[in-house]
Amino acid sequence: MTQYRALVAEQADDAITSRVELRDPAALEPGQVRIAVEYSGVNYKDALAFTPRGGVVREYPIVPGIDIAGTVVESASDEFAVGEKVVAHGYEIGTARDGAYAEQAVVPAEWVVRLAALSTRDAAAVGTAGFTAAMSVAALLDRGLTPGDGPVVVTGATGGVGSASIDLLAGLGFEVIASSGKADAGDLLRELGASEVIGRLPLDPDAKPRPLGKGKWAAAVDCVGGAALADIVSTLHYGGAVAASGLTGGIAVHTTVMPFILRGVALIGIDSVQLPIADRRALWQRIETDLRPRHLGLTGRDIGVDGVASVVDALRAGTYTGRAVVDVRRGW
Repeated sequence: MTQYRALVAEQADDAITSRVELRDPAALEPGQVRIAVEYSGVNYKDALAFTPRGGVVREYPIVPGIDIAGTVVESASDEFAVGEKVVAHGYEIGTARDGAYAEQAVVPAEWVVRLAALSTRDAAAVGTAGFTAAMSVAALLDRGLTPGDGPVVVTGATGGVGSASIDLLAGLGFEVIASSGKADAGDLLRELGASEVIGRLPLDPDAKPRPLGKGKWAAAVDCVGGAALADIVSTLHYGGAVAASGLTGGIAVHTTVMPFILRGVALIGIDSVQLPIADRRALWQRIETDLRPRHLGLTGRDIGVDGVASVVDALRAGTYTGRAVVDVRRGW
């Protein structure tokens, strides 16, 4: 098998550098599949892989890229055949073993999901961010949330998880309130389906937090954490729930037990990294059917491998909107 190109991140003292490396394919171990990577994405975790002390990479050098979408070109597993379109993400991909920013990726078959109705480009446009959004929405639906219960607020609305959550919730008929600190993002958020766009929560950051505030939301998808999550918990309607997956606003949540014991609200943690493969495959089937995003072309911006660095910088600065889809076949 011919050599392939890979974008390798290396650590030198207090800096992370990257370079393109030509590699020889390693022999497959039993149960592994080799994927010709066609598309990936740039997630916040990918940005951290290029950040000194980012905390996500176990050991350098590594090929970052936590989302793999492509075609099986070699298989040492009875589960997958050559030519099948697949997606793989989570587990150790791009953090403890080489990921998607390469023309080839080798992963265990038990981490791989077969695609039926999505193209590899659209699967990458969904990616970990869209999958996390689908997990969040599914968790709220499983709790019994219906459009008639009232508005659902989505924080970090312009990010990958937030924008996908708005798209999914609006498509299901919910009234969605988008919370964002980007004043120029209103038109995009409304096009995704938001009925109202508000600023970052809490709207008055100087106000003293209250154990219980006036009920505003039937539910929430929180991609921020910190003060925003505390504000949401205290302002959920009776029996409401928040699906929480983010921490860009901080890891500390200053709240009380009052909303939980007086309003019966629920805090649902969302983790897409270690989700068992059976549940992962089942949710991808839903993403291809009833939880299929409606606006992948609107939120996904295509770049080549040479565009990854600029998106990483924008993500770290908090200025990127939507989702970057990396065409791994170009930009070397």
